[in-house]
Amino acid sequence: MAETLFERLNRLLPGGKGVWIPMDHGISGYPERGLERMDEVVDSCIEAGADAIVLQKGTLTHHVERTGWNRFVCHVSVSTKHAGERAGYKVRVATAEECLFRGATGCSAQINLGDEYEPEMIVEMGALTGEAIALGIPVLGMVYPRGANLIVSDDDKTGGIAHAARVAWELGCDVVKVPWTGDAESFAEVCSAVPIPVLIAGGSRGTSFTELLRIVEQSISAGGAGVCMGRQVFGADDPASHIRALKSVIHEGMSAAEAAEHLR
Repeated sequence: MAETLFERLNRLLPGGKGVWIPMDHGISGYPERGLERMDEVVDSCIEAGADAIVLQKGTLTHHVERTGWNRFVCHVSVSTKHAGERAGYKVRVATAEECLFRGATGCSAQINLGDEYEPEMIVEMGALTGEAIALGIPVLGMVYPRGANLIVSDDDKTGGIAHAARVAWELGCDVVKVPWTGDAESFAEVCSAVPIPVLIAGGSRGTSFTELLRIVEQSISAGGAGVCMGRQVFGADDPASHIRALKSVIHEGMSAAEAAEHLR
């Protein structure tokens, strides 16, 4: 009997929380630190207890066949750094059915709010969630308020991030990934805007991982469900230690200071 959406989502978000590691960056631009040793990094993340790994469809097939793991999420949105003015337009390259056929447990797509091609990305996300619900596949919406046409009202303390979460939910996504708002109070507004789990992105490499752990601790206290964090994990010298530290905060309720002990 086919798994239900609830069963698949519960596997990816045990207890409603998750440590998700996206590694779809190599299609946007390469070389990308960490992804040149992708087999090793994927194995390290699995062994350390990551809840999900997000991959583009070709790499997903490779790692499903190689590992037999059943918590991969297929990201179906693509652009590369060579696209000029259209670089912010994430085009869709797979259906939900193809994701399932390739061995994915969930699928994922991206919308850049305020981008010139925002309407096209909205249409593609809506089509994906429509395909996915019929097959019982959970959908992660990566929604970023970042385009040149973005309009943020003066009284919006979240900088458009609450709206980003709302867009994902209203389009039928089961989970949403958004940037961190900067503080727990404003992030609580993001979480209260939607009834679906809210994951935060990892941000730039310039932020230290110990500082990121403090951010994750704040996000959980404000109602967040965990992280969907890529470069800060797969680009690390020891990705497994970063996974264990994140799990300590997200699943075990440790403080950031306690979790940082995993990094030593």
